[in-house]
Amino acid sequence: MKNISDNSFKEYGRILQIDSSAFIKTMTAKAAVKQDVVYEASDKELENLPLFGQMQHEIFGGLDIEFGFCSGCNTKLNAVEYHRTSEIDIAATDLILMLGHQQDIDYSTNTYETDNIELFFVPQGTAVELYATTLHYAPCRQNDEEFRCGVILPKGTNMPLPAKRSSADGENRLLFAVNKWLIGHTESNIDKDGGFIGLIGQNTHC
Repeated sequence: MKNISDNSFKEYGRILQIDSSAFIKTMTAKAAVKQDVVYEASDKELENLPLFGQMQHEIFGGLDIEFGFCSGCNTKLNAVEYHRTSEIDIAATDLILMLGHQQDIDYSTNTYETDNIELFFVPQGTAVELYATTLHYAPCRQNDEEFRCGVILPKGTNMPLPAKRSSADGENRLLFAVNKWLIGHTESNIDKDGGFIGLIGQNTHC
């Protein structure tokens, strides 16, 4: 595992300089999750923070955005996803990100080898921008404690698709939700929800 400050992280994103104190206070006040992963795309408490406006204007150039969170006790990769835009992750606790490159997807078969995944430790209070070509999924916990992570994306991302896919060919087979392309591992069971199974190799553990 590498630290987020390692130079190799620059291939996946960048560290943002923000004041995360009010965000951490808000997140730590929330009830314990006690599940592998819980994701809320939009959270009113987080969107009432001054940080919401700062991210909207300074990072997303005025786009409508959503400020939610991902929390839980996850220890596995399970899937990789990517968006057409950057994603901002803010660590309310220490956590681990599993990251890869979209360029390593074999689009002839829509498969990705998990050996390409790199693990990065993100200390509490750190905000990172993950570039659009960075494969990622739910963070993992550190030291057997529940992780809590803020997630900022363009508004509507990860919401149900408004209409059926026009085609199930090529990359369109990976489109799982609005602005969300996903490849799952056989252990994830996402195929039961219409997700595509295409991760080759072990289901990486933290």
